[in-house]
Amino acid sequence: MKAETVAALQDARTKRRAVTLATRLSDAAETLVYPDKADGVLASDPALLSAARRAMAIGRSETIDLGGEKIFLNVYVPPARLIIVGAVHIAQSLAPMAAMLDFDVTVVDPRGAWATTNRFPGVKVVQDWADEAFETMGLDVSTAVVTLTHDPKLDDPALEAALKSDVFYVGALGSRRTHAKRKDRLAEAGITEEQFARVHGPVGLNIGAKSPAEIAVSILGQIIEARAHRLEAMAGPKVVAA
Repeated sequence: MKAETVAALQDARTKRRAVTLATRLSDAAETLVYPDKADGVLASDPALLSAARRAMAIGRSETIDLGGEKIFLNVYVPPARLIIVGAVHIAQSLAPMAAMLDFDVTVVDPRGAWATTNRFPGVKVVQDWADEAFETMGLDVSTAVVTLTHDPKLDDPALEAALKSDVFYVGALGSRRTHAKRKDRLAEAGITEEQFARVHGPVGLNIGAKSPAEIAVSILGQIIEARAHRLEAMAGPKVVAA
């Protein structure tokens, strides 16, 4: 692998940017394919770009046959990330559960008395307003966002930012009545019906959860379900170039 390729892959990792390294096995020629561009000797081949982006979408490396040439598609995608807005009791159960499943977990809450590493050992804690934290962190297709505070001042800006991004999951704690009021507030902020329909609210699978830990299980189960459905939809039929 060329030094410039290694540097480009490291840069993509730092920026949480998905990329596929396409290598022609006959001569080790390399092409980097991103969601929005491509660099390398095969960058102008539409069949390669389609196959590389499909592999990127489903997060699976593979070897394809492209016009009689074997091409290895090595996929590098950001790890799944869960951003929890609200350093509450449910979050104390949800954060370690998600971390056990290899989610990159961040808890965001401007309330310093709640958002502490003592209450959330082993995960990143950000004492900031969610919309401001999101600007620094960036939101991408590998990210899930859950709001748990019940406080519109904290939850609404987070939901507005998340719904304007391409995160794969948005969930919000609250009753059906709370969710209806939330919809009205976000509509005033410019969120459309289509955008709001992405919110899972009341959040979590309907498993009769009552305790904070049970609710955390229901939320994490719904996140896993949403991610699986998204990957299935994006995979589509396998692309085989003649």
